[in-house]
Amino acid sequence: MKNVRRWLVLALGLGISGVFVVLALKGLDLQEVWVGLKQARYGWLIPGVAVYFVAVWARTWRWHYLLRPIKRVRLRDLFPIVVIGYMGNNVYPFRAGEVIRAWVLKRNEDVSISASLATIIVERIFDGLVMLIFVFAALPFAPIPSPFDRIVVWMTALFFGALMMFFVLALRPELTQRLYTRVIEAVIPAESARKSVLGLADRFLEGLASLRSPADLGMTLVTSIVIWLTETTKYWFVMHAFDFQVSFFVLMLMTAVVNLATTLPSSPGYVGTFDEPGIEILKVFGVGENIAAAYTLVLHAALWLPITLLGFYYMARQGVRWGDFTQATQAVSETAENV
Repeated sequence: MKNVRRWLVLALGLGISGVFVVLALKGLDLQEVWVGLKQARYGWLIPGVAVYFVAVWARTWRWHYLLRPIKRVRLRDLFPIVVIGYMGNNVYPFRAGEVIRAWVLKRNEDVSISASLATIIVERIFDGLVMLIFVFAALPFAPIPSPFDRIVVWMTALFFGALMMFFVLALRPELTQRLYTRVIEAVIPAESARKSVLGLADRFLEGLASLRSPADLGMTLVTSIVIWLTETTKYWFVMHAFDFQVSFFVLMLMTAVVNLATTLPSSPGYVGTFDEPGIEILKVFGVGENIAAAYTLVLHAALWLPITLLGFYYMARQGVRWGDFTQATQAVSETAENV
């Protein structure tokens, strides 16, 4: 049954990616797109890739702060794990990169998978919130087009609702613990299984400890903003490889919309869910659809390839095997089902 669900999720993701690819290709002159690709000034990718890895380092810094209440892990030890995780999302289905990070951290630093997963969920919430901040900051200069405005409304409710829920859980740990203990004791009669699930819940709650520290909370927000401003700067550098210009605010809006869209189920590497929204945003602001498609394809490749290659390198250095991705996914799936 577990395998059936996993394959259904994969099929759904591939189907959604396929729909977005069809929408992206609609109306394009592929010969003109190819001309745009051939004429691009690829030297601009060098500073773009360099600034992107500044964002990856900032991600590592943010995770370091989220993990501090659980265990202080050196940045140089966390960086390879972060890179392997993002590589995993690019090449492996089921967003396994998110769970391989927790699995490798458990193996290397003996941090429980439940606790580290809690910090990763907090990361995703703050990423979503910063994307929404970008949208609202850009609105006076780059109004969001339909239907993306409706997506933003739903995402605003989702991310703020999730953040409030985690705040309540983190700020009242004793009450939270009493509540889930009562629920678990009511639904799980076997004492051994009940103790196991309570332990998992306790460690997950431990992973939310950073939300109780104003300093850690502030640093998480600051690093999240730095991460996405830096990544938007990569969009700006890559834009100079092509013959069009839009404002940095438009690129902030593009960054926000494409990354909100990639929260949808999709193929590994976010094929289609990244590209179609990016093309549509640029078209709204006067960029020809063929040059917008060429730019978005190059940008997507420039975001995908460097982190993936570095991830392969660190994967070999860390002794992580492809089978470990499946093992990690299954371990986290079992943890979620037990909780």
